[in-house]
Amino acid sequence: MDGFTLVLWGFRLLFLLLLYLFLARVIRVLLRDLRAAAREPVQRPGRLIVLESPAGEPAVGRSFGLDVITTLGRDVNNAIVVDDPFASAEHAVLTFRGRSWYLEDLGSTNGSFINGHQVSGVAALGYGDEVQIGQVRMRLERT
Repeated sequence: MDGFTLVLWGFRLLFLLLLYLFLARVIRVLLRDLRAAAREPVQRPGRLIVLESPAGEPAVGRSFGLDVITTLGRDVNNAIVVDDPFASAEHAVLTFRGRSWYLEDLGSTNGSFINGHQVSGVAALGYGDEVQIGQVRMRLERT
């Protein structure tokens, strides 16, 4: 072999070594970030506590931690499943924007209620207010 071929192979091996070192560092940083995220407690902006549920599901007294966007309805794909014959499959959505909660009725047949008043479109909601989906009543509280 001549000298040029040896130098070319040397550069190839050096490049491959540097590439593997770079990838190892990227993986190490990603794992460190994932471990740090797993240690941090999940802070939820609120919770719903079931006050009344004639059908029995969800059970009275059950507490649901809320995400920034939380869907409610009879369908199992909702964050909070309300097993009530008067609830629609995709009944309503709770959203936390800024420092306020909002309830949006998604065109349900029987409507959504806040403190006994029917919601049309989007309505503001405060801690301590009661939400009614079908015959299920829940109270919004701080975590």
